Amino acid sequence: MADSEQKKSELFELNNGAMQVKVSNLGCTITSLSVPGKDGKLADVVLGFDSLEPYLKGAAPYFGCIVGRVANRIKDGKFTLDGVEYTLPINKPPNSLHGGFKGFDKVIWDVVEYKQGENPSITFKYNSRDGEEGYPGDVTVTATYTLTSSTTLRLDMEAVPENKPTPISLAQHTYWNLAGHDSGTVLDHLVQLWALHVTPVDQNTIPTGEIMPVKGTPFDFTTEKKIGSSIHEVDLGYDHNFVLDRGDEKMGLKHAAKVKDPSSSRVLDLWTNAPGMQFYTANYVNGIVGKGGAVYGKHSGLCLETQGFPNAINEPNFPSVVVRPGDKYKHSMLYEFSVE
Repeated sequence: MADSEQKKSELFELNNGAMQVKVSNLGCTITSLSVPGKDGKLADVVLGFDSLEPYLKGAAPYFGCIVGRVANRIKDGKFTLDGVEYTLPINKPPNSLHGGFKGFDKVIWDVVEYKQGENPSITFKYNSRDGEEGYPGDVTVTATYTLTSSTTLRLDMEAVPENKPTPISLAQHTYWNLAGHDSGTVLDHLVQLWALHVTPVDQNTIPTGEIMPVKGTPFDFTTEKKIGSSIHEVDLGYDHNFVLDRGDEKMGLKHAAKVKDPSSSRVLDLWTNAPGMQFYTANYVNGIVGKGGAVYGKHSGLCLETQGFPNAINEPNFPSVVVRPGDKYKHSMLYEFSVE
């Protein structure tokens, strides 16, 4: 095997003195992110493992990684594009989830640039082959993490289909707990989402195609609300795509979410240019032993996965996730941390 093929998983650090992020070339995974709370003390606010071994072994339920080629669920693992039917792996029966058995989260990306200094950044690149996990066409994907200011992390993702049209919808799948990764559930976190609508789902967690107003439902986060206040009205917890339809803008990105932990006063504001966001409350996390021996249980973190709508490739009334050769997929996210 050529040296270039013997890629190994490594950990890289972005540190600007105020915040520290550790990220791996395995799935562009954020393994730790430390930001100050009201007392000025740093805490690591993402769920994960101390070493890369558990990630390599598949022990992580998508902790911290970038998922693709298509994030979220595709109904029955099938879609038709330009008259051709494609069949995907059913890795979350009866659906295909987050790109299949070996999605972008489970491959080793190339590091094409790594800069230290005041605004440290790292750029990862991956060449996804035609037919990989059932998807059509060769696609070149890049992801750049940058510390753009003292407590702001920016992620810029791009994907270029080389030779065939293909669905592309990437998502960043970090599990956040602003009190610290080892501090129990996030049910006391306060959340505000800039979404007046949600896409309801069937019994297999596939959107029905309806775009439903959140008003008067447990999905109404239009004003700040404690996660725990109405989570019991939703089956296992939140695992739904919110339609980002009303956020104010900053640098071409829409305000999607604001999360606050009352105990530490840490706040996360999220901005994005994606049309939807899966708000997920770690409903399936159950006794995973993570960093420092912390045990992560149900609702021990929350995910803010900005993305195209789930199963959009099969839903004509959802925004299209098809990208054609000559076009470029672009998806940016801005994570602003503060103390309030």
